[in-house]
Amino acid sequence: MRHADAMRVVEAIQAELERSGGGAAVAVTDTHGELVAFVRTDGCPLPSIGNAMNKAYTASRERITSEELGRRSREEGFPMTNFGDIRYTGWGGGVPIIRGGRTIGAVGVSGLPEAEDVVLARMGAELVSD
Repeated sequence: MRHADAMRVVEAIQAELERSGGGAAVAVTDTHGELVAFVRTDGCPLPSIGNAMNKAYTASRERITSEELGRRSREEGFPMTNFGDIRYTGWGGGVPIIRGGRTIGAVGVSGLPEAEDVVLARMGAELVSD
């Protein structure tokens, strides 16, 4: 994940949050789930800072949305703790960024209702996916 691409994602979501008056955290990670870019807008609840990072981390590591992982966990009956990593989360708002058929990173959004986090994360991921 190039820093320039990560910043494009962060800036686009930040602009949408500022337009709508929403307070949230936006994290973009590399393919390993490590932070590349981050912003916390005005009005962002404090727990959302870590949640956004964890959503992106989960989507990067598992190469699926954090929401899908949560759904599978519930339906297949395996606890999230089975991954052995407390950063994994099943809340929606973590979306992998796919380029050339490979996951190159992910975006995580947290602070709004979950469905809105998902919409913004997808929008951001689509900006730099092919």
